[in-house]
Amino acid sequence: MVIYIFICFLKKVNRFFYRKCLPFGKTGIKKKKMPYRIITKTFLLLVFSNPIHLSAQTKDYSIYTLAFYNVENLFDTIDDPVTIDEDFTPLGKNKYNSRTYRQKLNQLGMVIHKLGADLAKSPPVLIGLTEIENATVLEDLLKTEELIRYPYEIIHFDSPDLRGIDVGLLYLSDIFKPVHQEKLEVKIWDQYGNRIYTRDILMVSGILDDEEVHLFINHWPSRRGGEKISENNRKKAAFVLQKAMQLLRDENPFAKIIVMGDFNDNPTDKSIKEGLLCKSKMEEINANELYNPMEAMYKTGLNTLAFRDGLHLFDQIMVSAGLLSTNSATASLFFYKAGIFNPEFITTSTGKFKGYPYRSFSNNQFSQGYSDHYPVYCFLLKGGDQ
Repeated sequence: MVIYIFICFLKKVNRFFYRKCLPFGKTGIKKKKMPYRIITKTFLLLVFSNPIHLSAQTKDYSIYTLAFYNVENLFDTIDDPVTIDEDFTPLGKNKYNSRTYRQKLNQLGMVIHKLGADLAKSPPVLIGLTEIENATVLEDLLKTEELIRYPYEIIHFDSPDLRGIDVGLLYLSDIFKPVHQEKLEVKIWDQYGNRIYTRDILMVSGILDDEEVHLFINHWPSRRGGEKISENNRKKAAFVLQKAMQLLRDENPFAKIIVMGDFNDNPTDKSIKEGLLCKSKMEEINANELYNPMEAMYKTGLNTLAFRDGLHLFDQIMVSAGLLSTNSATASLFFYKAGIFNPEFITTSTGKFKGYPYRSFSNNQFSQGYSDHYPVYCFLLKGGDQ
């Protein structure tokens, strides 16, 4: 209420300055920026940007950033005879050497360090990663200048993907305590009955701020062959994920579930809307559904990648009903908001791909970029009376 009254006062100040700034006898001019807008933004920044906690009236909130990032072909330089990784070796098509590898690692470390830092003032507590070759590249990532100072640990399983790319999780071990981890196999076949080997879904359950949360990290089958032809493959992945979530809900209808990943589908596609029972309005979510904040972003034109000359939002974070409660009596973890991290420095600035994510590889060489995907993130808050 205090904030509301203050903003109303600033609007009156704005109208006063507007009359002062408007040249006498002229109309139809472009309005000048008004002081109240600057004051209002500054005021709200002070209210909502406390380095450790988000304070509002008599409430004090602890802030935790959760993030997801498709890091685009994070391979080491060593040829694995079991997988198709030859392009990412010194003698391979991309001329991928130790110098390139170190530069890519350092750049990714810098991006991860910045995720959610504008509000939480610290790197993510949990970050899901895809397109990683093995546990070694994760270990090397954690040795980069921006991340080595933090107590990150790794959860990773090898997937059967023929290229050897997997999903993984980095977590701050002083905040999150894993209690269960497993990989969920997605078995699919082509029209001739041949197995299509894709990435497993990584499931991790653990304790965050004294509460149990369940995390699912996904990299669903690609659109190779066309969106419609490959659609059933992603529906199968949705089925595997939905089945695992239902087991959690059978034990606790309001289990705190976070689903993140590169789904190779947009928020409005059937695999997401129907396969995972996702909705875009928080107030409509029941115990068996997921809230997908990325759908509203997608409908306004926001995206995380460009694919076949189209802009898409394949990278998403969704939460269960158990994270939508802000009941102060329980001081429970709850979802605050989500976003896409798309600053200029990880965006292509020139050429025909201007405005797209600044990818790492183009025309069979390292392009000095970061990834062909933007990372996404969300904030979880936990309240406690002051």
